[in-house]
Amino acid sequence: MKLELVNNARAKAFIHFYEKRYLTEPLKRNSMSGLLKNLLNGKSEMCRSAYFEPVMVEDKGKIMMIALLTHVDRMSDFLQIAFFEADYKDSGGFKLILDRAYELAKERGASKLTGSLNVHVNYGLGFLASDYDKPQGFGTMHNPEFYHELFSENGFQAIELLSFKKDLGELEEVFSPRMMERLKRRYSIRSLDYKNLERDALLYTSINNEAFKEHPFYYPRKAAEDLELFKDFKPLLREENLLFVYKGKEPVGFMLWYPDFHELMNQGETLGIRTVLRNKFMACRIRTMKIVEMGVLPQEMKNGAVLALINKVFELTKGKYSQFESGWVLQSNTPSKMLGVKLADSIYKRYKAYTKDVT
Repeated sequence: MKLELVNNARAKAFIHFYEKRYLTEPLKRNSMSGLLKNLLNGKSEMCRSAYFEPVMVEDKGKIMMIALLTHVDRMSDFLQIAFFEADYKDSGGFKLILDRAYELAKERGASKLTGSLNVHVNYGLGFLASDYDKPQGFGTMHNPEFYHELFSENGFQAIELLSFKKDLGELEEVFSPRMMERLKRRYSIRSLDYKNLERDALLYTSINNEAFKEHPFYYPRKAAEDLELFKDFKPLLREENLLFVYKGKEPVGFMLWYPDFHELMNQGETLGIRTVLRNKFMACRIRTMKIVEMGVLPQEMKNGAVLALINKVFELTKGKYSQFESGWVLQSNTPSKMLGVKLADSIYKRYKAYTKDVT
């Protein structure tokens, strides 16, 4: 058994191993390999401010485990074990990756390791920790349970995340008409304007950076990175999928939501032109909508901006989808957790992210 630092000639083998996890398993869909390829070949904006070292473990000439060791200059305390995938549990193979991660962390001046953070929270955070028999939702991870064993057995601390689910057929009036009248007098909401995509990507970035600056895994984004993200997903995202909330003329928050595009993909497919065409002509097949991200400036968190956004998205989606699923929230984030409990039928999937001090 050996650890290989992946060079350009072996990058295809690395990608193939990653894609195989998502193309051959019936509950998974391959929607993130395009990003991974761009990170490896230097085509992503993230490559301007991050160091990437792909590694893989081979046993008797066969790849069994991979990771993309990542160090981002705006999150310099952390060395990430990103895009981790394994065929089966092998503590010895994981130790080879972990030993190299320790070495690289010291070389780069990082004091902590992370597991399950895929470069930035916008690209992925949290190994699935429940409901392994449920299909993978778009924008979330799906993995075997032994991933948690590998990290926890090696001294990583878990940070728990939750998601929520609601049957929209049972959705009645979310908030009272009187409350909504007050909110509509206080706030206005508009959709993304693709004709001014650079302006709106910058707005999204600036609110994000302010709203999530205390999040343990968040680091400030650059507008060019979010602009790239929206350009990549423009064929799938409609303008209504990104909502901005204003107080007077001042933007104070946003919500990103979208249909679960995985419901348009068959096993063995990769996110691409077929998904785009099905979304254009067969969007009615999608039964789940996802509230993925909501960022509101701290001073407006308790003034109703969150409620105004939630009410708006339910107005837009009523009668179009049968259920909604939230993105993950930190279990320690009591206000977000309580809002999820209030709106949803129940906690849905659980996830765990990992950190460890480098000693």
